[in-house]
Amino acid sequence: MNQTANLSWQDLSRAAEANRRAAGAQRAEAALPTTDAPAGRSRLLGVDAARGVALLAMIAVHALPESDAAGRPTWWFTAFAGRAAAAFAVLAGVTLAFLSQRQRVRPAGSSGLVTALIVRALAIGAIGLALGYTDASLASVILPYYAVMFLLAIPLVFLPTWLVAVTGVVVAAGAPVLRYVLPPLPEPSSDNAAFAHLVDNPVALLTELSLTGEYPAVAWLAYLCAGLVIGRLALSRMRVVLGMLVTGVALATAAAVASSVLLDRYGGLQQITLTQPKSGLDVTETAELLALGGDGTTPTSTWWWLAVDAPHTGTPLDLLGTIGSALALIAVMLLAARVTRSFPRRAIAVPLVPLAAIGGMTLTLYTAHIMFINSELDSFAPATGYLAQVVAIVTFAVAWWSTAGRGPLEGLVTVTSRGARRLATWNGRRRHGRIGMSMYTAAARARDRPVEAPATGRHGG
Repeated sequence: MNQTANLSWQDLSRAAEANRRAAGAQRAEAALPTTDAPAGRSRLLGVDAARGVALLAMIAVHALPESDAAGRPTWWFTAFAGRAAAAFAVLAGVTLAFLSQRQRVRPAGSSGLVTALIVRALAIGAIGLALGYTDASLASVILPYYAVMFLLAIPLVFLPTWLVAVTGVVVAAGAPVLRYVLPPLPEPSSDNAAFAHLVDNPVALLTELSLTGEYPAVAWLAYLCAGLVIGRLALSRMRVVLGMLVTGVALATAAAVASSVLLDRYGGLQQITLTQPKSGLDVTETAELLALGGDGTTPTSTWWWLAVDAPHTGTPLDLLGTIGSALALIAVMLLAARVTRSFPRRAIAVPLVPLAAIGGMTLTLYTAHIMFINSELDSFAPATGYLAQVVAIVTFAVAWWSTAGRGPLEGLVTVTSRGARRLATWNGRRRHGRIGMSMYTAAARARDRPVEAPATGRHGG
């Protein structure tokens, strides 16, 4: 590869030193973070580390039991279910911002960027459809949904940031209502989307990926809006990152409190119980949905279902709360990458750098995870199997990134989209630069290079 990632503890040290100098310097607006290579490296370390955390959390949801002997959610399922998938989707929006140079794109001369984004989405979708022949009961493959989300999000790059934020709010509030006002839609299949479904009934497949499946792309567009707004912020500024943390915690807390008040104090839970016979679920299934979450949507037997915030229910409060948790996660990782004092910086680097290595190649690692849990190699007890995957992932990710750079599948997607962009702008001037993965090298001096966003499986991981 013509660029290799020199991922090491020294990267964090250089980024911290840049932050220390910036803190003592004049706070002039001219000191743009996008032109500061060490600060940009710090920012990308934080974003990549957030992806790494989300991947390991998703694997925990897949590998470990979701409930105990009494049927109560386990602590790891309560902590990670739904939130990991949401974090990936929000980080997909951050990737979209990085790909579009973290600013509003002007229509003139944008054909190369749009072509590259379309090809990138199609490539990710093709990988997802290839994984569609795996067992959906073990993990529901998100990549085909992810491809549709990316296609739907392309028009957002042409909008000003405030309008992207408004669009996200409208989608989060309005998309969950669509199933209540539209004519009855076909029930989604219980299988992962595969090439066979695309050939046999493309309309049904598109309906499932967009509206009725486990990760309905129309509703999840709210996550990409949030990520696009985040990606356009000055993430090297402490005030911005702290604001993200406070906002994320506030949103997550507000969603949980609002759901509890609406269901318990205002009778929402009682109405759900009374209308249970019309919901298509029996009593046990209803209780499991409320406790463990759903498969992307809720029954339409009563509008009170929209007050639920359980994982993967796709309600406004579910979307709001998981956007909040994603904001908080990204902010914490950005803060960790900004630490300047020597001893805590070195201590933080021990987990942060491996997490960033994992986060830089999550498409590859996610694909390997799905293939592993569907193979005969996965014969371990739940806890043992999870630890084995974590050890293998950390070892491979650090070794690969320190030698070869971006992950194999990330490289394939990047080369494909870059070739499409060059073809689209063959006779024109390329205004948006090269599209590729974020690399911790001096080549990132002129602009941030994004990291390939990952995917998740069943229940969010």
